Amino acid sequence: MKYRSTRSGETVTAAEALLRGLAADGGLYLPEKLPAPFVSYEKMQDFSYQETAAYVLGRFFTEIPEETMAAFVRKAYGPSFETRDIVPVRTIDESFSMAEMFHGRTCAFKDLALSLFPYLLTWAKEAAGEARRVLILTATSGDTGKAALEGFRDVPGTNICVFYPSHGVSPLQKDQMQKQEGENVRVCGIEGNFDDAQSAVKAIFASPLSAEDGGDAVIFSSANSINIGRLFPQVAYYVWIWLSLVRSGSIGQKETFNVVVPTGNFGNILAAWIARKIGTPIGQLVCASNENHVLSDFFATGTYDRRREFHLTKSPSMDILISSNFERFLYYMAGARQTADAMRALSEEGVYAMPADVMARIGEEMTGGWADEAARAAVASSVYEKYGYLMDPHTAVAYAVYSDLRRKGTISRGTHTVIVSTAHPYKFPDPSAEAAQVSVSGSPYDRLRQLAEATGIPVPPQLARLEDAPVRFGDTIAKEAIADYVKAYAGEIRKASGVK
Repeated sequence: MKYRSTRSGETVTAAEALLRGLAADGGLYLPEKLPAPFVSYEKMQDFSYQETAAYVLGRFFTEIPEETMAAFVRKAYGPSFETRDIVPVRTIDESFSMAEMFHGRTCAFKDLALSLFPYLLTWAKEAAGEARRVLILTATSGDTGKAALEGFRDVPGTNICVFYPSHGVSPLQKDQMQKQEGENVRVCGIEGNFDDAQSAVKAIFASPLSAEDGGDAVIFSSANSINIGRLFPQVAYYVWIWLSLVRSGSIGQKETFNVVVPTGNFGNILAAWIARKIGTPIGQLVCASNENHVLSDFFATGTYDRRREFHLTKSPSMDILISSNFERFLYYMAGARQTADAMRALSEEGVYAMPADVMARIGEEMTGGWADEAARAAVASSVYEKYGYLMDPHTAVAYAVYSDLRRKGTISRGTHTVIVSTAHPYKFPDPSAEAAQVSVSGSPYDRLRQLAEATGIPVPPQLARLEDAPVRFGDTIAKEAIADYVKAYAGEIRKASGVK
């Protein structure tokens, strides 16, 4: 299968797309043609999560031998996940379920793709005959950074550098990154937001290093969801969610189900849309935003306008105004030329608009909604009180949007809905304590212990062990200094590799 850019006719192999991350014209890679619908309950009804992932991914990475992909998947989804189901689907009542994507080593949904991605990238490096070290540049709004660091920690032939907004992540998210182990990792805070970090990383991809700065020793790649190695492993878990719902009796084999996704960079919900295109019976797709609701405004008006106030919220992984993966969805709705024009306008003017015919197609595929901090807090408390289920703030935003749309009749009351639960609530002790109506004080780890005592939900060991770990990466730089920081790190790698 060949991959093409969202902005032109440029095509590359899967290995090249995995290695490059970003197309030469600044676009994102997608399959030249999505596979025809192929998922079948009759065939897959007894599949494990690993078998489901290998089967789905084999249709997108056709160059990887079947047995090789199966081995990658077995290694990726093994003991690092605390539950055999990998993504348990908990039916809360007859109207909705929670798809729990936080049972991996960093307690966030990013683990699901980033546990597998290092195997895909290592394969791509070998397939392409690339001798240089891969330097992975990653911008994070909270969870991607830690998951990428864990995924690529001490992977041979790779280094990884993560940038995060110093004042835009939770204390536990910051500890997870600043205390990261591994000899091939680097982490740096920035005075800015996620969009600043993501834009700087994309600019670096567009400006190759000179040999003296490390260009003869490293090749850049990305662990953000702009990379196809991040996107397609996510498609697999939506197929798994469907299988789980049928097995549990929450829906019948021929029934559809709705999906509500808390959304920042749009990769997770795009994966759900692709899952529907390959045959998963997903009904309505709802893109849930917080107070940075640039996406829900677009769905309502047809205008994408990032020229607005940026809000720091209790759901920091959604604090994004430039949702990179939306470009892929736009490509499928409008084509390469309109997508390229829109991305140019977004970069130069901060705004673009889509014509009525494109918006009509988009409206048939997806809808959006948003919830403010008060609505998020209210539903988090009500769900815990009614069901004893504690949601993290991002999941609470999704539930608030679902509840609002259901009340308005926009989302069908007769169709089962899955709320995507993207992070463990204990990554965010204060809003979780508020939801459970527990009084907490002291350090974030004191608060976790108090919360656990009150709710009976144990503290995940991967969070508890952070308390006594030393800080390794405490630097914070201006957003304008990101390129120089990367250049210096690449130079260090070049020197260590012995390139003359």
